[in-house]
Amino acid sequence: MKKILISVALITLIICNNGCNNGFYSEADFKKVLKVDTHVHIVTDKGFFEEQAAEDNVALITINVDHSKQELLDLQLDMAIKSVRKHPGRVFYEPSFYFDTIAWGTDQWSNSVIAYLEKSITEGAVGVKLWKNIGMTVRDRTGKFIMVDDPAIKPVIDFIKSKNLPVTGHLGEPRNCWLPLEDMTIKSDASYFRNNPQYHMFIHPEYPSYEDQINARDHLLELHPDMKFIGCHLGSLEYNVDELAKRLDKFPNMAVDMAARISHLRYQSVSDREKVRNFCIKYQDRLMYGTDLEDMRAEGREELGKILHGVWLSDWKFFTGEEEMTSGEFEGKYKELKLPKEVVDKIYSENAINWYKLKIN
Repeated sequence: MKKILISVALITLIICNNGCNNGFYSEADFKKVLKVDTHVHIVTDKGFFEEQAAEDNVALITINVDHSKQELLDLQLDMAIKSVRKHPGRVFYEPSFYFDTIAWGTDQWSNSVIAYLEKSITEGAVGVKLWKNIGMTVRDRTGKFIMVDDPAIKPVIDFIKSKNLPVTGHLGEPRNCWLPLEDMTIKSDASYFRNNPQYHMFIHPEYPSYEDQINARDHLLELHPDMKFIGCHLGSLEYNVDELAKRLDKFPNMAVDMAARISHLRYQSVSDREKVRNFCIKYQDRLMYGTDLEDMRAEGREELGKILHGVWLSDWKFFTGEEEMTSGEFEGKYKELKLPKEVVDKIYSENAINWYKLKIN
């Protein structure tokens, strides 16, 4: 009987070693699993970004941004389309539009934007980007800031919806932007705003508040309940998963990407890892992986490859591992989330495929 019990125990141990972890991924699965980085910026035609993505099994959505110059927007669109043509089914793109306020509030303005977007989406755009200059930079003729829920923007939103494309919105900034430097939760935020005080909203009370930005975005979603909306950077609610959950509950057609805000999930995991983990599991159909990485500053293929691979692998380990870690972004230790496979698959690819209607090769 004793030998039988020992044999049963050994068999059970072997089965567990081979199969008990089948519900979870590991670091060894990193390159085996398709990943979609839903928020990158390919602004050169060197191909280095795409090469590293192929090596790491990452499909890409490159997003254009309105930096207040039409020529810069045109350059981004040109680079995006070139990349899409070279890498069909692995690179996708989203155009944006130049927010020229000369004819603001008239049919001339909306017709001009719609005409530009009509041409911009012809190469198979998967969405259209609204940027934070709406609400933080552009003003009407009286000097009043133009918010995203302004009625004059409605024809553009209606056009995007008519093309069955989602609106991807980077509206507002991290809540840290409106806090004193010493109260910011992420060190890189504090460093950035220390070096760029013109963008530090805490010292510019004459600009719209953080609440103004979020309220305008929420009102836009109330005005367009049938619009598919993907909020960039955890919907600018990165500081608290409970606050983000409220919006996801209220707006069933809203999803969010995680671009440049995974550090905020790590930060919240220091004090309550299970809350962050449970949030990811509960809203697994509404979360998309993204990084905000771009290919402009790297000196060459090797340098860029190391940067991209390092970020993608580190993020993969956060969602799939269970080690205790530290971060250079904040004090304290956090534990990786070890999400189930089905949750990881949704966050890393299935949600992007469904929300953006991607056809991946």
